[in-house]
Amino acid sequence: MIRYALSCDHGHGFEAWFGGSADYDDQAARGLVECPVCGSNGVSKQIMAPSVAGTKMSVTPSDAAAKMRTMMLEAAREVRSHVEQNFDYVGDAFAREARDIHEGRSEKREIYGEATPADVKKLKDDGVPVAPLPAPPPNKSEVH
Repeated sequence: MIRYALSCDHGHGFEAWFGGSADYDDQAARGLVECPVCGSNGVSKQIMAPSVAGTKMSVTPSDAAAKMRTMMLEAAREVRSHVEQNFDYVGDAFAREARDIHEGRSEKREIYGEATPADVKKLKDDGVPVAPLPAPPPNKSEVH
């Protein structure tokens, strides 16, 4: 496994793990590496210092990874639950409704729904604020 420091063409920095450098190159070439902030697939590697382990570790890497995964899944679950309880679901009319709200043709309110990557790009290019909603995480009983 190899960890890369990455950034998107909108300046968002993030890290990601890959099976090896060839895996990153293959996924990036196919447009599969996306920014977790804005969804852009215009991603490139950044200079990164090597990770050097000290002699003492209070938590094993596998324990730390499992704890981080659990925390991330719980945070995603909470975000999704908040949106589902407090926003209006507009289904596949999301792109049209988001644009109408942005341009003042519809009542201002928080919405969520589905949109194609092309629709999302067009909305962002036109200054309409949009963000991806975390996919539903597995049930707590399915998290290891």
